[in-house]
Order: sequence, then C-alpha cells, then structure tokens
Amino acid sequence: MFFQLPLGWLSGMRVTFLDTSSCVVKIKYQWFNQNPFQSMFWAAQGMAAEMSTGVLVMQEIQNSNRKVSMLVTHQEGNFLKKATGTIKYSCNEGDKIQEAIQKSIKTGEGQVIELNSKGINESGVEVANFQFQWSLKVKNI
Repeated sequence: MFFQLPLGWLSGMRVTFLDTSSCVVKIKYQWFNQNPFQSMFWAAQGMAAEMSTGVLVMQEIQNSNRKVSMLVTHQEGNFLKKATGTIKYSCNEGDKIQEAIQKSIKTGEGQVIELNSKGINESGVEVANFQFQWSLKVKNI
C-alpha cells in the first residue's frame, strides 16, 4: 500500500478481512487524520469506505481473468456520529460485482453497480455510511 496508495498507508488504513463477498477496512482516529472538531476527517473515512468496496471489485476482476475498467462515478456519504477511536468500514456486497462483470462479459456493455459501506465504531455504533457507484466494463482484448 505504501507505493500504490501512500495516503492510505499514512492514514493508518488497513484491510483486516477479505473473502469473496465482504471486505473490512479499519482506520484509527489519530493526529494525522483529525479535523478541528476532535473527530476523524470525512475524507479519511471516505477513503476507508471506498477501499472496502474497491478491494472487492479488484478481487473479482482478478478472479474473472479479464481486463476490466473500474471507476467510481458517484459517491454519497452520511455522517451519524463523531468518528473517534477505531472505525471499521465493511462492504458485504461482493455478489453484485460478480454479477455485473458476468453481465458485461455477455453483453459487451459497461455495468453500473452501487456498493455500500458502513462505518462502525468500537462500541458497535454506526458512525457513517457511504454509497459508491462503480462503473465496470470488460475490455475487448
């Protein structure tokens, strides 16, 4: 991560769980990612949330043995509580990605999917949630 996503590495963001359907990324509130309100800066949270969806997309692209373009085309976020301590962002929608890639292979057309990521603090309280719209298209070789 240091070489491919240095800001993610510096922020302390780490993938802590990954399987075919879900990914969990943790990020800890610290001096480097704070805002003036004694909580984690929204962009640091968004970066961790996007990573929880993007890692699933990259994994499924690798599993498809195809070249697939991927791009976030829209994003929304909702902030419910102050993000302090360790926040775990999780996405459990890996099945949507496989379906979209298979449909793109069949039709030759790009597919758009929405993946959701929830941020949960150490007390089990949801502090934020994000929705990422991913555009996926299998490239012709």
